Amino acid sequence: MVVPTPTPRPPQPSAASKEVFIQGITQDGKTFRPSDWAERLAGVMSSFRPGGATPGAHLTYSPWCIPQVLNGVKCVVVNRELREHNVMAWDFVMNFARDNNLQVAEACWIPDGPRRG
Repeated sequence: MVVPTPTPRPPQPSAASKEVFIQGITQDGKTFRPSDWAERLAGVMSSFRPGGATPGAHLTYSPWCIPQVLNGVKCVVVNRELREHNVMAWDFVMNFARDNNLQVAEACWIPDGPRRG
């Protein structure tokens, strides 16, 4: 008799974190390729946004899934509001990270303020 093994669920953020950072570094420390993976993933997620998809929404990134470079590492910052809006979209990005063995960190992203000076 063959017993199927359950598919592991993607990681879920803790109640304290607002964002999940999918990093372009694999669990064994290698740089993830292709080099534009973050822009591609965020582009696929562009229609998932507050108020739903609108004409032209595909031309900008969703505020819930934003590509960034942090400390020289390409990342996609995924806001947990995406999960509340569309759990299948959330599962898609988290499964992308899991399937590609990418490092995932929880944090609260604070954008740079206006430059002084």
